[in-house]
Amino acid sequence: MADEYSETTPAWIENSALTAPALLGAAAGLLLGDLMHRNARRGVGIGLGALGVAALLPFVVGGVAGLVTGPRSKFGVRRNIQRIRDAGIVGAEYEDVDAELREQGLI
Repeated sequence: MADEYSETTPAWIENSALTAPALLGAAAGLLLGDLMHRNARRGVGIGLGALGVAALLPFVVGGVAGLVTGPRSKFGVRRNIQRIRDAGIVGAEYEDVDAELREQGLI
């Protein structure tokens, strides 16, 4: 029931929010490109490119980490199985039954 009322952002809003800065930067580059000296343009372009790569780096690292340790990877499955084992959920369900069987002398 809670999922019905949860607010989610539509995909087109997220996509436009992600592409808007790139489009504005491209427009500014086209407008201001001829006003700058060639060497200054090259330096600004390299600097902005480096900032763009730095801005994308967390997404790339998060994606790779999700692939390596995600729930469908070998390591993710092992981690989930270990959590289940460490939680003791399986053993906790049968403690009462074991105690009753011991009282009755069946174990």
